[in-house]
Formats: sequence, structure tokens, C-alpha cells
Amino acid sequence: MTGERVLFVTGRFAEEPLRKVVGELAGEVGFESHVAVTKISVAALLHVDWLAGQLHIDEPFDRVILPGWCQGDLAKLASQFGIPFELGPKDLFDLPEHFGRGHSKPVDLSQYNIEILAEINHAPRMTDDEIVSLANRYRSSGADLIDLGCIPGESWSRVSDVTRLLIDRGLRVSIDSFDRKEVEAAVDAGAELVLSCNQSNVEWASQLGVELVAIPEAPFSLKTLDHTVQDLTDCGAKFRIDPILEPIGFGFAASLARYFDARRRWPELDIMMGIGNLTELSEVDSAGINFVLAGICEELGIHSVLTTEVINWARSSVREFDLARRLTRHSLQNHALPKHVDSKLVVLRDSKLRVSGEDVLQSLAKQIRDPNYRIFAERGEIHVMNRDGYWRGTDPFELFRQVRAGIETPLSEAHTFYLGYEVCKAATALQLGKQYTQDEELTWGFLSDNSEWDSSGRHSIDC
Repeated sequence: MTGERVLFVTGRFAEEPLRKVVGELAGEVGFESHVAVTKISVAALLHVDWLAGQLHIDEPFDRVILPGWCQGDLAKLASQFGIPFELGPKDLFDLPEHFGRGHSKPVDLSQYNIEILAEINHAPRMTDDEIVSLANRYRSSGADLIDLGCIPGESWSRVSDVTRLLIDRGLRVSIDSFDRKEVEAAVDAGAELVLSCNQSNVEWASQLGVELVAIPEAPFSLKTLDHTVQDLTDCGAKFRIDPILEPIGFGFAASLARYFDARRRWPELDIMMGIGNLTELSEVDSAGINFVLAGICEELGIHSVLTTEVINWARSSVREFDLARRLTRHSLQNHALPKHVDSKLVVLRDSKLRVSGEDVLQSLAKQIRDPNYRIFAERGEIHVMNRDGYWRGTDPFELFRQVRAGIETPLSEAHTFYLGYEVCKAATALQLGKQYTQDEELTWGFLSDNSEWDSSGRHSIDC
């Protein structure tokens, strides 16, 4: 790439920031940069057919880079000018990544080492359709087993039917109950794991022929797990242990220490952690909690977790832990920080913010000759500008009043709605520390993956 001559095509409004970005980038990468400014004001409105008649190239170039929003068949321009044409990023500030600066190769996050059991709480209170729907959602979020949570003191007569219902749909099932009748019915129907086992049921549970989760008699002491571990070992039963994670305020740190102790004491045993005791019982967004717990599990060799999505702030815990287990696995395998690898768990804020700066916005405001609004959110303020003026502030309502008072043509209903919607997005971005880009949706980490709103073709309303 050294010595390459590259022509960047843009619109009038993006000329100054583009020259600044490519000027710095050319020195870093080692190419010779040139900028062609078209008559069109907004680069996002460029089209190949229009450029074919308007673009003039009188010097030799190795390639031409167009704004990422440009529409049409680039082969037409390549044939006309005899130069390779390509689309750059949709945002000119992403050009460094386009040239491989500050951007690493995609990381393989397909590997993980922790199994997710997603519990359906109070399953006997739900209809078959509700259970199947929730189980399928858990599976699509990354769950490996569907845990049927029964109700203490009751006996579920349909546990066998529901277990078969899920297995027939290709789901793996575990049963969460101490009721012998429930457990045996579920196991006969194909359940492969039983939660849980201690001295109260070890005699009959050890004869079930499926894997068990052994827990202590009293959560505060691993010594109460000794007898159950010994009994299950003596009879050759397959099992994993769960020292029981306690909520904050009820011995969380001590219970965490027990997992460390359990791994030292039984290095050969599989261990499970019930992480729902922390995510469900802590009134805080669950993504960060799930990531930290995934890191602890990965480092301690805890190969399974039990979680659920009952409380609203933990409603996406399964998906969060699925992402977290992959990221932490990559971190340990490569002895690398879990940073700048994958940002899907950055939900409320964004990984990076781009700022145009005071000089660029002031210059842009002076050049605008049309009534279309340009909106920016940066440095603690919302910025709105068109040919009639440049308004800025922190209060969206006051800003809107200023705009209405400063424009020549009254706002139509459509324009009022558009401005309100965009300024609301801008205000939200400022409050949370997110990147605002006009006519594009705010990003919400992995939550944006499921968005059905494709904004790729949207542009601001012409005023």
C-alpha cells in the first residue's frame, strides 16, 4: 500500500472533516491522499449514475473510495475511468478501521467451556405452550439444558408428559425437585440430570442412573457435602457438586470462597454454580454480573451454571452468559484481556465515541444553504443546524422552542415528529454516553442483534 495514490470522493459538508481524517491516516498508512468534492451537499445521497456525469478525474490514481452510503453499481465507474472503485465506511470517522488501523481481525468466539442450564421456574403453573415457548427462547439464547423447576411441597402429575414434550423437540432436560415421584417420572421420560441430591435423598437418587447435582446440607459449610460425595462415589454414580452461591448480604463472599475451596478439595469433580441467586436477587443490570461470574467459573474450571430470567432486570441473562462464556474462554486460552475483542455486552454505553469538534460544527453551520436539519450530540450538548441557524443546548424542549422561533418556514407535522424523534435519540445518547448518528438507530450491544427495524435506507426528511 506504500506510495499508493488514493482519491476520496465526498460531498461539500463532509469535506473538512474528511481532509483531516485522511490527512492523518495517509501519514500513518503510507499512501498519497486526494479529495474530490462533488456539488452535492450530503455525501450519503451520492449515486453511481449521478457521479458518472459529474465526477471528473484528470490524474492517475490507484483506487477511488466512495462514501459507504453511495448507491449503484461501482463497476460502471470503474469501466468509465479505468480505476478500481470501492465503498468506504458509512461514517468517515471509521476510515482508519477501513485501512486496518486500530482494528484487529475478527476473533473466533465459537468456543466455550461452560454449560448453561436455563431454569423454567414454577413450571407446573404454566401451560404446555408456555413451557415450550420459553424453552425454545432459552435454547435460541444459548441454553444447553432446560431445567424444569418444580414447586416444593407439591407433586406435578404431568412432569413426565412435559419432559417428553421438550425432548421430542430436540431439547435436553433436567429436573429440579426433591420429590421422588416427580424425579423418577421425569427421569423415566428422558431427563438426564437431577437437581439436587444430599443426604435426604441420596439413597434413592443414587440409583436413578442419571447424573446428579450434589449440594451441602447447610450452604455455609462444605463439610456437610462430604458424606454425599462419598456415598455417590462409593456407588459409582455420576454427579457434579454445587457449593451454593449466596446473595449479597447473605454471605456472598464466603460462598464464593467455598467454590475456590471446593476446587482445591475436589480437583477431579465437576462443579456447577447457581448464578441466578446473584442475578435475580441483585437490583442491577445483569450483563456485568454474568460476565464476572463467567470469568470466575472459567478460571476455576466450573463447567456448568444454572440461571433463569424471572425478574425484569435479568430478562436476558441466558444470552448474556452465553456471550460471556465465549469471551472469557477466549481470554484464558489466549492469555489476553477481554477488551477490544467483542462489544456485544456493552449495552448501555458504547465502546467509543466520535466527536466532530467545535471547529468542524461551526464551519459546517456556515456552509449550509438548505432547510434540511443536521443534528449532532457531543460534548454534553445537542446541536441542530440548517440554513436558518445553529442552535445548541442541553434541554431538548428549550432547543426545540429556539428552532421554531428561528426558522423562516413553520414546521410541518412530519418535520416536527422527525426533529422530536432525532433530538430524543440525541438526548438519550448524551445521557448514557452513546454514539449518536443522525438517521441511524442507537446501538444496544447484543440487544440490537434482534432488532427488526432496518434503518439502512433511511435519510433525514427534506424540510
